[in-house]
Amino acid sequence: MNVDLKVLIVDDHTVVRQGLKHILLEEWAGAAFGEAANVNDMLPLFRKQSWDVVLLDINMPGRSGFDVLRDLKHEKPDIPILILSGHPEDQYAVRVLRAGASGYLPKETASDELIKAVRKVLEGGRYVSAPLAEQMASGLARESEKLPHETLSDREYQVLCLLASGKTATEIADQLSLSVKTISTFRSRVLNKMHKKTNAELAHYAIQHQLIESQ
Repeated sequence: MNVDLKVLIVDDHTVVRQGLKHILLEEWAGAAFGEAANVNDMLPLFRKQSWDVVLLDINMPGRSGFDVLRDLKHEKPDIPILILSGHPEDQYAVRVLRAGASGYLPKETASDELIKAVRKVLEGGRYVSAPLAEQMASGLARESEKLPHETLSDREYQVLCLLASGKTATEIADQLSLSVKTISTFRSRVLNKMHKKTNAELAHYAIQHQLIESQ
């Protein structure tokens, strides 16, 4: 299918960007690509050119992926953004869709799923995998039975995962471009909402519910 397609790929791993390009070129031979390894490099590209779709890694160093997503949708709301992530689909997908993403793809997604997702969002739709769609539908029935981590805001959820991964408040502050005092405030909120007392308890919970990988 030789279609002029303009794709902006934002991921800090060169091999991931090359792999995505290779897959997309097999379906859209005339596609043109922009590449960025971080938010600072991505923003000028995003603003200067007209893109048909953006593939955005939610976990890049620096600013929060959720913040970047919201900023991009604010600047150019009509451009579909597909989120790439190494996090479990059932934990992050709903959050990024609510934040304005057109779809969510785990990084281990098969090539045919990537093609299907890009085609879907180019047509103006939103993409979720069949298992996630089923889970989201069943989740509506248990809205009143949310697990503790499902009550957290997006920022609180990020802080939870980073704390549970063993990062210090200073490291989290650097990664999210916030002050250490702000991170400490978020930590207190997370502990309160999760009914936990220590980071170790948060880590145990996160591993138990597959929010992070066990070390």
